[in-house]
Amino acid sequence: MEVLSSRILLRSADRTASRRFYRDLLGLAVNREFGPAEDPGVVFFLGQGLLEVSPRASGAEQEGAAIWLQVRDVQREHDRLVEAGVRVSRPPRLEPWGLVEMWIEDPDGLPIVLVEIPEGHPLRRDHRSFTPRPA
Repeated sequence: MEVLSSRILLRSADRTASRRFYRDLLGLAVNREFGPAEDPGVVFFLGQGLLEVSPRASGAEQEGAAIWLQVRDVQREHDRLVEAGVRVSRPPRLEPWGLVEMWIEDPDGLPIVLVEIPEGHPLRRDHRSFTPRPA
């Protein structure tokens, strides 16, 4: 499997406390925020990786930790993993937030989400601004 990016997902029962812990107490830098301003999801830089503290999506995921793996083609990975005998807990589908997601579990039951970011999705945009240097 070619993994394009990854992160640890934390579905906390108290997101305010978790955001405060990781941002204010541990001092992790914020990569981005998303969702409603009153209760945003936050993605923190975590050394070479990322940590996302976010709400559960319509009861689909349990509270706790999960692994998030971005791949090029979720359907291709689905077919390959099913052929290899991996149990799929949720087949690929386009989520309301615009990502194609599929859920599996590791042998210990740790949830793993495989994610495809479709063309045109905001996560594919380069949000850096370019300012030319003076000559």
